[in-house]
Amino acid sequence: MIETNVFRALADPTRRAVFERLAGREMSVSELKAGFPVSQPAISQHLAVLRGAGLVLERREGRRAYYRVDPAGLVPLVDWVDRYRAFWPERIEKLKNLLKEMDQ
Repeated sequence: MIETNVFRALADPTRRAVFERLAGREMSVSELKAGFPVSQPAISQHLAVLRGAGLVLERREGRRAYYRVDPAGLVPLVDWVDRYRAFWPERIEKLKNLLKEMDQ
């Protein structure tokens, strides 16, 4: 399931931080590495997971690779949240009614 890959990719705090930094602008691995206390290979592994989940795009320029957020990768996450956005108000209203009945 695609949304599972998105959740799994963003579950790691370092990957979330990488994703958030890339949301600001396109960066190379070395630019990303500068903001984290992990090795360059570790950043590359995090980027591979984010790419695999469809959250990040890679652009090659010679020997350098540049990464940026792919907004379309968040669609499964947005769809999942939207499903529950409709679910919770109805449930909360039922809970309110039940609590009112219990108070009487």
